[in-house]
Amino acid sequence: MSILKKKKNDKKTEPKGVINSESAELNALYRMRSRSLSVPLSEKVRPSKMCDIVGQDDAIRALRAAICSSNPQHVIIYGPPGVGKTCAARLVLEEAKKNKFSPFDERSKFVEVDASCVRFDERSIADPLLGSVHDPIYQGAGSLGTSGVPQPKAGAVTRAHCGVLFLDEIGELHPLQMNKLLKVLEDRKVFFESAYYSPDNQSIPAYIHDIFANGLPADFRLVGATTRQPDEIPSALRSRCVELFFRGLSVEELFKIARQACQKLGCIMDDETALLCAEYSASGRDAVNMVQMAGSSAQNEGRNKIRLDDIEWVASVCRRCRKSTQKIREILPVGTTLGLGVSSLGFGAVMEVSCTLIKCEKGRGRIIIDGMAEEEEVQLASRSVKRRSTVRASVENVRWAFLKCFNVDCRDYDVIFNVPGGVVVDGPSAGIAFAVALMGALTKRRAALYTAFTGEITPQGEVKCVGGIEEKLQAAYKAGVKRVVIPKESFVDSLVLYKEKGLQIFPADDINEVMKTAFAENTSLNRSEKSNIVNIRLDGEDVYC
Repeated sequence: MSILKKKKNDKKTEPKGVINSESAELNALYRMRSRSLSVPLSEKVRPSKMCDIVGQDDAIRALRAAICSSNPQHVIIYGPPGVGKTCAARLVLEEAKKNKFSPFDERSKFVEVDASCVRFDERSIADPLLGSVHDPIYQGAGSLGTSGVPQPKAGAVTRAHCGVLFLDEIGELHPLQMNKLLKVLEDRKVFFESAYYSPDNQSIPAYIHDIFANGLPADFRLVGATTRQPDEIPSALRSRCVELFFRGLSVEELFKIARQACQKLGCIMDDETALLCAEYSASGRDAVNMVQMAGSSAQNEGRNKIRLDDIEWVASVCRRCRKSTQKIREILPVGTTLGLGVSSLGFGAVMEVSCTLIKCEKGRGRIIIDGMAEEEEVQLASRSVKRRSTVRASVENVRWAFLKCFNVDCRDYDVIFNVPGGVVVDGPSAGIAFAVALMGALTKRRAALYTAFTGEITPQGEVKCVGGIEEKLQAAYKAGVKRVVIPKESFVDSLVLYKEKGLQIFPADDINEVMKTAFAENTSLNRSEKSNIVNIRLDGEDVYC
C-alpha cells in the first residue's frame, strides 16, 4: 500500500504538460501505425526473385557478373521507366551476399537515394548524400557545439559502407555533387573540412580528430539508374562504371505482367483482354496500373471479370496509345524499300523508305527529306553547335556514292526522301535503304520483296558497321521480312539463330553487293563473265555497278 501511495504522490508532483503531453503524442503515433490501407497492387506484383523480372535476362546476367563476384564493380543501368532496374539492383545484392566469393556479407546494406531529390548546401551545412559538418555557430549544435566543437554528420555514402549505394536518376545529380561523388569513389572515403576544427584543440573528442584526419569510410559499390541516354551522363562517371542496358518490354512480356497483376488482384481476365492491356501499355508499371483501374471498376459494378470494354475505357480516360503489330506490305511501290532502325526504348523497327524524283534544271537539284531530322544540336563544354544530322549526311553520301560508283549525277533531280508514320528518324543506319530507294526511283523497278536493309554508306560506296543488329533482325522477323541486308562488319556468329528461323541474312561490303541483292529478283541483271559488273538500264542509259 505504501508503494502504491508513493506512486500516486509521484504522479501528482509531475509537471503538467510534459509527461502527459509526451504520452498523448506517443498514443497518437501508435494509433496512426495501427491503421493502414490495403497493400497497393504495384507492391504485390513487385518481383521478389530475379526470375520474376520479365524480359531482362541478358541485362540481369551482366548485372550478376558485375556485382556477384569476388571483385564487384560500379554499375550504371540505362533503361526506360518501369522495367525493373531498381528491383534488379536490390535483388542482386541479396544474391551477392550468398556468394562465398563475394566481399558482401549479411551486414551489407542497400542504401537507396533519389538523385533528383538530393538537397545540399554549397557551404556544406547539409549534404544527405556525402555528409556534412555541423559547425558550432548553427542552431542545435548541442553540448559539443557550445564547446566550439565541429561535428561531422555521415551521409548516404557512409551508410552504404561495404554495401551498395543505389542512386536512382543519377543523370539528374547536380554537377557539383557529381564531382564530389567521383572523388569519394576514388578514395573510398569521404573527407570533411571546417574552419572551426583545429588538430591542437584538446576539447575535441578523439573520434572527431580521427574523422577529420582520416575521413569517414565509404567503400561501397555504386549502382546508378537513369532513363537518360549514355551521352547525357558525364564521361568521368561512365569511365568508372560498367554500363548495362535494360530494354523496353515487348507486347508478349507486358501480356505476362498483366496476367500476373490480374491474378494478384483476385480478378479474372481472358487472353484477349490481357493482350489488349499489353498493347496499351508502355511499361510493366503501366500494365499493372491499367489492370488495377479496370479491376476496381469491375468490382464497383459487382463483377469479378475484367472485360475488353474495361480496358478500352481505361485507355480512353488515361489517353493511352495502342501499339499495333507491325506487318509489312506484300508489294511496295516503285522507289520504296524497307529500312531497319532501333527506337529510343531499344526496340527494333521496320519502316518504309520512299524516294521520289522530280526532273529539274541540270545540276540544280535539291535533296528534301521528310519525317527525318535535318539538323541536330550538340552541347559542348562551352557552347552549343548545330550541324547536319546523321540522316542528312547519309543522304548526301548516297548521292556522292551514285556519282562515283554509277556515274549518275542526282543533282539533275529534286530527290525527295520520306519515312511515313510521323516518327522522327535519325542515325546513319538507313544509308543503304536510301540507296536502294533511290535506285528503284531512277530505274523504275521494284526492289526485292520482303527484303529490308540496314547499314551506313560512305561517299565511296562502302557499307559500314551499325549497331542494334539483333534488335533489328528480331523486328524484321516478326514483321514478316524474309531477307535482310546488313554490313559485313556487323555479322557475328550469334546471328545464325535467325537463319535457323528462316530469315536470310546477306552481309554486304559495298553498294554493288547491296544492289545485286536488292534487284536480283525483280530486275534483269547481266553479269559480265570477265568482271564483277552488273548492268542496270537507267532511262535508256547503261549504269554499271
